[in-house]
This record gives sequence, structure tokens and C-alpha cells, in this order.
Amino acid sequence: MVIDPVARSTDGESVRIAKDVLCAGAGAKICLPEGPEEFARALARRGQRRPVVIGDDRALLRVVSLLDKQRQLTDVPVSMVPVGAPATVALSRALGVPTDTVTAARTVLDGGERSMDLLRDDSDGIVLGALRIPCAAGGHDAVRHLLGPQVPRPAAPRDPVEVRAATEVRGGAAAGEAGAPRPWWRPAARTARTALALLAPAAGRRARVPAQRLRIEADGVLLADLDRPVRGVSVVPGARPASGGGAGAGGELAEVVVHWAGEARPVRARARAVTVSGADFHYRADAVVGGPVRTRTWTVQAGAWRLQLPHSG
Repeated sequence: MVIDPVARSTDGESVRIAKDVLCAGAGAKICLPEGPEEFARALARRGQRRPVVIGDDRALLRVVSLLDKQRQLTDVPVSMVPVGAPATVALSRALGVPTDTVTAARTVLDGGERSMDLLRDDSDGIVLGALRIPCAAGGHDAVRHLLGPQVPRPAAPRDPVEVRAATEVRGGAAAGEAGAPRPWWRPAARTARTALALLAPAAGRRARVPAQRLRIEADGVLLADLDRPVRGVSVVPGARPASGGGAGAGGELAEVVVHWAGEARPVRARARAVTVSGADFHYRADAVVGGPVRTRTWTVQAGAWRLQLPHSG
């Protein structure tokens, strides 16, 4: 049982409930990592134990990424108890994990494993839930991009666990803590709150993301070219073939949606591989912002990992 440090600091009560339910139902080894290195060591030393993550979407992404680097992703089922604000567990919810703490903990004990698809890009990055292009860059999003939790992927990025801990903003968290030790991230949190307050007027009128000129290919079929601006692109793994024989043996596809600038109807397609190219662009892969890049290809890997989910029906 790996308990993310941000979950412990922001919602200790939910963490306690999850621990009680899990420890009452099965033998568990509890790991309380304080940073990314300890997080990785705890996962590497699990032995034959099944990893259970207590935390938000970034904690889930961290575990999946570490298992992928260890070449154990297809062999080790992942269990998740989401703890965090609704926006920080949106991926877990979309994947089918219950967001109620007790229900999620019982699913860890009594649920069933389900094979899940993912997208892998040509730099070995992975996407579990959804890929979106472009990324907003105004108001609150601009501050979140600079201070976290959205962290670009270029050279030497700050670690997501450290960034989230440093920028977690929860009203009233400091109440009654005058005599308590001051966490190392508290000054950075105040900086983030100040920046958000200064940009509050801009946040009220959320900036519209400008259209971009991108070339988008789905399995070699051209969906958009540079001569027509694109307002947005989404790619979601796990779409089923439109007909029984069109996808090949047992393979899942990705659903691709291209939104145009203006009122034109979006273009939809299903494909194994999606290539996007054009001027420098950023993309949001689950909870992390990547780029800028000029071209990137994402390919579906069917059944690449396993997640513990409630039994259907």
C-alpha cells in the first residue's frame, strides 16, 4: 500500500479510512514515501505484493510509469483508492475507479482485474485516459503551468510529486497550526495562492484557446492539414472497431476527434496510430502537459496494463 504524500497532507481522514478498510480485509504493508525516490523504492521492493495506490491521478500515473520502466506493466495489476479534489481524480473516475473512499477500498479487495489500453508516443511517454491538443495558456491555467501541477516534459523537469506538494492550495489548511512544524512546501503554496489571486479577474473570463495549424493523420489517413486552423484535437484509447473485421485480430483503436475553428462539424475517426505535426505545440497527456514539439506519434497498445475495477452488473 503506497500512500502518496500529497494525499496524506491534504485529506488525512480519507487516507485513514482507506487504510482501515484495506487492513481489515487483507494483510498489507504500508509505505509512506516522502518523495519520488522513496516512492520508486517502495514500489520496487514490493516483492509479490500487489501495489495499491492511495492518492490522486498523478500518483496513479507515477505507479504505472514506474511499472512500465521496470517492464512489469502487463504482469502486475494496479489498484487505486482515489484521494483528492474532484479535478485531481478525474482520470481515475473516467477509468471506472470509484471515487468514494470506502467503495474504492472494497473494490481493491473484492473487485476484478480488467485489461486497459493506453497510448504510447514516440518518446516512450504513455497516456492512460485522454490526449488533448492544444493546451490552454491563460488565467489559472497559465499559473498552473508555471507552478504546477502541470509540468512540461522538456529537459530536467521538476518531479510531479514535488511540484504537487509544493503548490497544493487548500483554504483553511493553516488554521490552528501555529505551533505545528511548518512543512517545507508552505512558502511555495503561499506564492501560488498570491499568483492565483492576482490573476483572479483573468480567470473569470477564461481565455479562449487560439486555433492552430496542424497536420493530423490517423493510420495514414489525412484528417487535417496546415491550410485549415484546428481548434482542438482529442485522442482517447479504447474505442472499438466500427465493424467486426476492420481492426484486425482483437485490437482496440483510439477515437480521434478534430474540432475546427468556427462552427464546422468535427471530424471523427478510429485508428491505431495518430501523428500530429506543425509549429511548436503543447499537448495534455492525462494530468501532465508535454511539449513543445513539432511532431509526435501516438500508438494504441491494447491490453497494455491491468486495473482493479468493480465487477460489472
